Amino acid sequence: MFELQVVSNTPMSGVDDVNVVAETFLVQIGYLPKGYDPKTGVTTIRDSVPYRLFMEHLMAHPSKAWTVEELAALLGTTKPTIYRHINKLKSMDLLEAMDVEYDGQVRKGYRIRFGDLSKAWSFTEANVSMAMENYRKTIAHFQDLVSKE
Repeated sequence: MFELQVVSNTPMSGVDDVNVVAETFLVQIGYLPKGYDPKTGVTTIRDSVPYRLFMEHLMAHPSKAWTVEELAALLGTTKPTIYRHINKLKSMDLLEAMDVEYDGQVRKGYRIRFGDLSKAWSFTEANVSMAMENYRKTIAHFQDLVSKE
């Protein structure tokens, strides 16, 4: 299922701090909830598991496929927590799954689609366009039904 939060926004092309851009963008698309309150002992959103997962691992090494076990160990959290955040990014069509070797076994790994966020975003945009077209068709049908009553 494709799911993305879409909000009116101003391009952040004038902001030079990568963390400000990342944090704002991740809140805008719904990966990090607005007013995010981590349940762990971290003091800022940038110390949180979802932010570190995205920035320190997926974006810092976009062509590397990470296993859930590997990410859980590196981030000091549980596999269900990693799956929750991976699934959010997958629902936005930003990640792809691939087989990787981990501890001598083949496991499913995740990385930024095509190892490039700009290319991955083109899939997200295509999904948004398709969703909007489907809404348009539903609204037209709905208006027809209402008009017939």
